[in-house]
Amino acid sequence: MNRILYVGEHPKIYNVRMHKHDHWEVVYCTAGEGTFRFENQPPITYQAGQTVAIPPGVVHGNSSTDGFSNIHIILESPAFPYQEAFCVQDENDSLANAFAQVRIYHMSERQKHELVLAALGELIVSYLVVFCSRVEYSEPVARIRENIQQNFDRPDYRVEDFLRTQPFHYDYLRKRFQKEVGQTPLEYLTHLRMKTAERMLTLWADGYTIAEVAEMCGFDNALYFSRIFKKYHGCSPSQFMKEQVHFCADLPDRTELEP
Repeated sequence: MNRILYVGEHPKIYNVRMHKHDHWEVVYCTAGEGTFRFENQPPITYQAGQTVAIPPGVVHGNSSTDGFSNIHIILESPAFPYQEAFCVQDENDSLANAFAQVRIYHMSERQKHELVLAALGELIVSYLVVFCSRVEYSEPVARIRENIQQNFDRPDYRVEDFLRTQPFHYDYLRKRFQKEVGQTPLEYLTHLRMKTAERMLTLWADGYTIAEVAEMCGFDNALYFSRIFKKYHGCSPSQFMKEQVHFCADLPDRTELEP
């Protein structure tokens, strides 16, 4: 049906607790960046200009180190040919304009404004299906990215081992990945681990030791984790955490429950 059941907006928050909905939720990020986490699929990191769609019944939470803003809608029975949450990059501000119109007409008192909302629901679903069908990476590079995203938080994961299982030469895959993604597979793996560590030390570090955070980010050695973290962020994990705790102490409550 693609009917819009609910429209909400986050001006700027940092954390949305784990929750679920009875229908598809579609979230357009208007500013900042963050990460959606799920119980049964890899996390999705997003930024301004991207839309994340989440199926009904899927438990998910949303967090960000620097805060994010979004417009989110609940859709009844959208025609998505997907079973898992997915992320789509906007093109030519098409989704930005559609979500802005949804926000306006949701609050409108004009007669028959529901007709416009219904059309916008159809339009947004159509954009998402079309934009999601675009192939951004070659098949081997897409497969490597997916494998890294699914395993980056495992201390025993070695991306080099996975590359050697593929039906292409190791050096060819490494160069192909770097050309398309802008990072080597190992750099991409480290980036995901460091972004995860950054968010954990900002939002979830209370009650965890640095060693425990390291393990949850895919490191089996806390000293090595601290060395990589310092190289990446310019300070130790403990120093980073203290600075974030001090910074966030004067902020308003950063947790909000979704409807």
